[in-house]
Amino acid sequence: MRAPEGRSRPVPPVVLALRRLPNPRLTGIGAGLFAAASMLVLGCLDLLLLDGSPVVFGALFLPVSALTALWVRPADLVTAPIIVPIAFTVGVVPIAGGTGGFGGRTMAVVTALAVHAGWLYGGTLVAGVIATVRKVRLMRQRRRRLLLAAQTARPGQAAARSAQAPARPSRSAQAPRRPRR
Repeated sequence: MRAPEGRSRPVPPVVLALRRLPNPRLTGIGAGLFAAASMLVLGCLDLLLLDGSPVVFGALFLPVSALTALWVRPADLVTAPIIVPIAFTVGVVPIAGGTGGFGGRTMAVVTALAVHAGWLYGGTLVAGVIATVRKVRLMRQRRRRLLLAAQTARPGQAAARSAQAPARPSRSAQAPRRPRR
């Protein structure tokens, strides 16, 4: 184990292994397409291989939710907990069953969503927690950068900047405004 520069404690091998994994940054739409396509493929494979096992489908939904929240770009973090329930719905269509045309299929999907709400809530919670932790870390990094920039700035530069900026006259020194009609 080696310690990165600027840290005093060693980095665990699990973290080093995770850093070697791909780290794509998907837009909100890209993350939605990834999650929906993944869940649709997993739902079809579940139907073909395991005759539509809802437990397997739900268990596979959790890592897809985590990857969606990890791979969405920082500007679109808020979309991760919104995307994954939609992806679950898309993926549950093949395993829901139902007969009798569109109405029967729709009722089967609604029933499957109600019966498997635990998996749905669990995946949404996973995506929400990961997105929240990522956002908090980004806010802390931004604050540290601003504090570091303020500490490294020379005091003379701040005085020079304030001298260069034109002073705005106070409200009382400005000409009175005419009332609007």
